[in-house]
Amino acid sequence: MGGQDRGHALLNRVLAGVPAGEDPVTHVAHIPERRARTVEWPKWTPTELRDALRARGVERPWTHQVAAAEAAHGGRHVVVATGTASGKSLAYQLPVLSRLLTDPRATALYLAPTKALGADQLRSVSDLDLAGVRAAAYDGDTPMADRDWVRAHARWVFTNPDMLHRGVLPAHGRWATFFRRLAYVVIDECHAYRGVFGSHVALLLRRLRRVARRYGADPVFVLASATVAEPARSASVLSGVDCVAVTEDGSPRGARTIALWEPPLLEDLAGENGAPVRRSAGAEAARILTDLVVEGARTLTFIRSRRGAELTALGARRHLSEVDSDLVERVAAYRGGYLPEERRALERALSDGRLLGVATTNALELGVDIAGLDAVVVAGYPGTLASFWQQAGRAGRAGDGALVVFVARDDPLDTYLVHHPSAILDRPVEATVLDPGNPYVLTPQLACAAAELPITSEELPTLGGAAAVEALDALTSDGVVRRRPAGWYWVAHDRPHSDVDIRGSGGEQVAVVEADTGRLLGTVDPASACASVHPGALYLHQGSSYVVDDLDLDNGLALVHAEDPEWTTVPRDLIDITVVRTLREERHAGVSVCLGEVDVTTQVTSYLRRLPSGRVLDQVPLDLPPQTLRTRAVWYTVSADLLHGSAPGGAGLVPARVPGALHAAEHAAIGLLPLFATCDRWDIGGVSTALHADTGEATVFVHDGHPGGAGFADRGFAALVPWLSATREAISSCECPAGCPSCVQSPKCGNGNEPLDKAGAVAVLDVVLRAIRADATATSA
Repeated sequence: MGGQDRGHALLNRVLAGVPAGEDPVTHVAHIPERRARTVEWPKWTPTELRDALRARGVERPWTHQVAAAEAAHGGRHVVVATGTASGKSLAYQLPVLSRLLTDPRATALYLAPTKALGADQLRSVSDLDLAGVRAAAYDGDTPMADRDWVRAHARWVFTNPDMLHRGVLPAHGRWATFFRRLAYVVIDECHAYRGVFGSHVALLLRRLRRVARRYGADPVFVLASATVAEPARSASVLSGVDCVAVTEDGSPRGARTIALWEPPLLEDLAGENGAPVRRSAGAEAARILTDLVVEGARTLTFIRSRRGAELTALGARRHLSEVDSDLVERVAAYRGGYLPEERRALERALSDGRLLGVATTNALELGVDIAGLDAVVVAGYPGTLASFWQQAGRAGRAGDGALVVFVARDDPLDTYLVHHPSAILDRPVEATVLDPGNPYVLTPQLACAAAELPITSEELPTLGGAAAVEALDALTSDGVVRRRPAGWYWVAHDRPHSDVDIRGSGGEQVAVVEADTGRLLGTVDPASACASVHPGALYLHQGSSYVVDDLDLDNGLALVHAEDPEWTTVPRDLIDITVVRTLREERHAGVSVCLGEVDVTTQVTSYLRRLPSGRVLDQVPLDLPPQTLRTRAVWYTVSADLLHGSAPGGAGLVPARVPGALHAAEHAAIGLLPLFATCDRWDIGGVSTALHADTGEATVFVHDGHPGGAGFADRGFAALVPWLSATREAISSCECPAGCPSCVQSPKCGNGNEPLDKAGAVAVLDVVLRAIRADATATSA
C-alpha cells in the first residue's frame, strides 16, 4: 500500500465509525514523500565507528548529518534544526564519538530536557558497543553507589539541566578531570527550552562554560532542534555562543495524511450559562484511538493534561472491551508525575510493540525513539507549531505513510486553526521566546554562579551586562555576596542551588500521598497545587481516582484517599491586578497600549462538583491563602467616549454591557496569543475591568504566568495588531449566538464565565484596532 494510501485508508477507517450526519473533518492535507539525500562518510570518521553504524543499518549518512558533523568537527558551534525522525542524533554522535575514539582523554556532556530522552540516547550510544567510550547516565535515577564511578570514569555523561544545576556544577571540584578534558557539549531538543525554563537553562549553560574554562577547556556546543524560526539566533541566545545553523533536511519521509477534526456540537447538552458545547477533544481522541488500535495501527495520542491522558486511555480501554477484550491491555496512559520504574516499564512496552496505543502528555513528545508509528492523534493544539510538528513527526518514522489527526478542543485558538488550515499547515514555526535578563531568573542564577566560582568584571557581558551588575548589587545588599577587587565572592554559609527551581514552578513539588498506605502517587507543581489538589479535589493516577483530604502547602504534601465518584471538580478563584511599572506605552485616539510589570493576586475560593453531563451538583467554599505573582503584562485601555459613543468610530455600548464585552475580549485574546508567541493559554492569564484603579479607564490585561515574566507579554505587545485581529475574527466567525468555549468562554475562568458579551467584544476590538490603524496610516502618510 502506498504511503499516502496508508494514511488515507486509516482516515477512512476512523471516519467509518462516525455517526451518520456528522462531518467532523474540516480539512485534509497530504504531505508527499521525501526521498533521502546521502553523502559519503567524513574522512575523519574512525573505521570502528563507521563499521558500527553500518551494522546498525546506516550505510551512508544524510546530507544534513554530515554538514552539522563537519561544522562541529571543525570547532564551530552548530545547531541542526530539522524535522522529527531526521536523524539529528547521528549529527552529534559522529563528531563526539570520533573525538572520544581518537583522543582517549577527551570527554563529552549530553543534556536533554527529559530523563526519557536522555535514557533513550544513552541506549543508542551504548548499543554501538565502542571500546573505551564509557557512556553513562548521571541523573536523579542514578543510584548513589554508581555516581562516584560516573564522575571518575565516564567519558560521555548523559544528564539533564536539573542535575547539571544541582548535582554537577556545585561540586565541580569533584568533576575536575572530566571538565579539564571536556571537548563537546550536546544540547538535544533545544527548542524545548523556552519561557522561564529556557531562561534558566541559558544562564545555566553560561555557568557551565565558565566552569569548563576554569579547568582550561573550551568545548564545542552542538545543539539539536525541531524546525524553528531563526535557529541560529535562538541557539546562540540559549547557549551564549555564536552558532551556525544546518536546516536543509536530507532525510527520507513517508507521505502523511493530515486531517483537521472539529468535534460536533452536543444537541442535548448545554454548558455554563446555556452555551453550546462540543464533544470534548479527549472523548473524541479516545474514540479515534480505539478505531486505530482495532485496525492494528500503532498510535500515539497526545493530550494536553495529565488528567486528560488518563481519561483518554480509560475511554479507549472501555470502548475496546466492547469490541475485543484482548486489546484492552494494549492501551495505556503515559504522563509526567509517574515514578521512574513506571515510566521505564511503559517505555519498554511501547518500544517492543506490546502496547499498540498510548495516550500521553507531551512527556513523549521528546522522549523515547519510537519507530514505526502508523498514526498520531493530537488532541488540542499543543501551544506552538514547533510542538505540533514534533508530535506529528512521530508518525511514519519508518518511512511509511501515516495518519495525523488534529482534534480541536472547544477553544478559540483550536477552532480558529481548524477553520484556517494555512495557519497551522503553511505558517512558519515560531521563534523561541526566552529572556535570560529576567531578574527573577538572573539573580538566583548569579548567586549559583558566584557560589561555584567568583564572578569577575570580565565575565559580566556574557552574564547579563548592566542587569547582572544590578542583580549582584542586590545580592551584595542581602549579604550573601561580597565585592572584592578581584570580583564578587559568595560568602553565605549555604549554597543557593537547592533553592533555585530552574523549571520555574516556584519551589519544590507538592507530593501526592495516599493517606492510608503512605504510598507516593505522584507530584504536582506548587503553583497549581491550590487549583489541582485542594481539599475535595478529584485526582487521577494510572486510571485510579482519588479525592484530596488535606493540602499542606508549608510541607508540600497533599493527602488523598481512593474513591471513584461520578463527579469531577473545577476550581473557582478571584484575581486582582496592580500596575507596578509601565515600561512602554503607545497612545492613540482614545486607546493606549502598554507593556509593564504587574502584581497578580490569585485566591482559589471554592470549587464546583460537576457531573459528566455538565450539570453542577454544588459549589463548595475553600479557605486557601492568596498567592501574589510579580510578572509582566500587556494591556490596552479604552476611553469612555469610545466605549459608549454611537457615532462612527465608537463601540456604542451602554455601561451595563462593558464588563461582559471586555471580559469576552480578554478570554479570546488569551486563547489566540499562542498563535504569536511560544506559549499556551495555561502559560498566561488575564484580567479585565470597566474601570481600573491604576489606569483610570476600561482596561484589558494579559499577563505572563511566571515570576518576572517569560517573554510572552512582550511578544503580544510587539504583535498587537495581528494578535487582536485574529482574536476579533475568531469571535465574529464563531457560529454560536451568544458566546461559547470555541470563542469567548474560558475553561479556567475563575468567575464561571460571567459576564460575557460576544457582540460587545467584537465592538471593543473594532474600536481598538481602528484607533491603532488610523495612527499607523497617518504616520506612513
